[in-house]
Amino acid sequence: MTEILQGYAFEGPALEFGAAVVDGLTYPEAKVRIPLAVLNRHGLVAGATGTGKTKTLQLMAEQLAGQGVPVFLADIKGDLSGMAVAGQPNDRITARAASIGEQWDPTAYPTEFLSLGGLGTGIPIRATITSFGPTLLSKVLGLNATQESSLGLVFHYADAQGLALLDLKDLRAVIQHLTSDEGKVDLKALGGLSAATAGVILRELIGFADQGAEAFFGEPEFDTADLLRMSADGKGMVTILELPTVQDRPALFSTFLMWMLADLFHDLPEVGDPDKPKLVFFFDEAHLLFNGASKDFLDAIQQTVRLIRSKGVGVFFVTQSPKDVPSDVLAQLGNRVQHALRAFTPDDAKALKAAVSTYPRSGYDLGALLTSLGTGEAVITVLSEKGAPTPVAWTRMRAPQSLMAPAPEATMNQIMAGSQIAQKYAAVADRESAYELLQSRMQAAPAAEAQPATTAASPAPAHPARAAKEDPTIMEKVVESSAFRSILRSAGTVIGREITRSLFGTARRGR
Repeated sequence: MTEILQGYAFEGPALEFGAAVVDGLTYPEAKVRIPLAVLNRHGLVAGATGTGKTKTLQLMAEQLAGQGVPVFLADIKGDLSGMAVAGQPNDRITARAASIGEQWDPTAYPTEFLSLGGLGTGIPIRATITSFGPTLLSKVLGLNATQESSLGLVFHYADAQGLALLDLKDLRAVIQHLTSDEGKVDLKALGGLSAATAGVILRELIGFADQGAEAFFGEPEFDTADLLRMSADGKGMVTILELPTVQDRPALFSTFLMWMLADLFHDLPEVGDPDKPKLVFFFDEAHLLFNGASKDFLDAIQQTVRLIRSKGVGVFFVTQSPKDVPSDVLAQLGNRVQHALRAFTPDDAKALKAAVSTYPRSGYDLGALLTSLGTGEAVITVLSEKGAPTPVAWTRMRAPQSLMAPAPEATMNQIMAGSQIAQKYAAVADRESAYELLQSRMQAAPAAEAQPATTAASPAPAHPARAAKEDPTIMEKVVESSAFRSILRSAGTVIGREITRSLFGTARRGR
């Protein structure tokens, strides 16, 4: 007990998990905590279904918001919306608070609700195809390595031609052009892209669109800077992405979360190790991101997690078992909250043994403890303010102070009506992009073929120099044209997202 008391006696601001338990007895004086300054060193919240992971996320998010740190939560089951409402006291909450020596005060927190593509009650958010990039899109479509490489060539072609890929119809238009008679020369120039592979990708895109995926891509694109907002009273904003309506598309929403992280990495400046993080990002159902991922994709995730720490962003992966997270990523997670594990099968027993081996030495029989933890209990070890692992602590967790159930519909509607960013993303934009530009080229082709004859029959102007002064120059006409402005916008989109894309193995790696 002395070791735990000393190991968690931090001087700076911290989040409190609860009180330590030794030999079945709870010691209220032995507070198990995590320094605010190490939350950008990332972490893992793991445990079997029903062991209290969601309540741990809620508990951490509350305290982060209360100390001025914005939080992002992916709400898979729809029960985190209660953070916007003060909790309701009951005998169980009162007894738990008394057992760990805490005062429980019902509190509501500033909350913003988002929904993916508008499928839900939250603010609809989208990403453009250009910024999403070929590697992330390949993960969503289930493409193999060859097809992923070929899709990268399609993006490269669109970049080179100034064709903005904003939504799925833009990408389909580019592939249809490359596989058409008019695009054969362009397809041949790409070298590594075969017509057969392009056809496969096109069929996957059409099937993807038939599933309703058109809603997830387009403009206005979500600005991840909106995740970093504060409320008027200085609390961090809790942004909750509603996902219950897209539970049947796990590859899509897990990859979309990865896009958000990559976008944050692209936009945020280096800050080193701040006193508190700029944002803590909880990546729920993390195993969905890693299932079936290619080596290059996993390498990109590892790189993103490693580098985003210096941008002041902490990432907590939330999943059922530590084995769901690749070892290279797991090695970068300095903070662990482990709820109960199950060991019903030989594979479960093997995973349990592997999990125990990753903990520092302790006075607990972790093999037995991890399979017998009650709901609302966890085995915790975090990094101290000096960066050293704290002693392993069996912890009886605090109860969240906000509502541990979905928020009432009236509350949701009130929050949506008062949102400061709702209007920013309300209306879908469909500006000129690859689809429209390719359509224009096809319509202009017959006129271009007839142009030489018309030019030959026209008399030369009597005073060409005077005409050039009186009429707008060719350059002025080009600059003022809508096509030129669209190309500039497209180029801006491409340049602005180039590094985000390069994190995931795209062909273009320079700024």
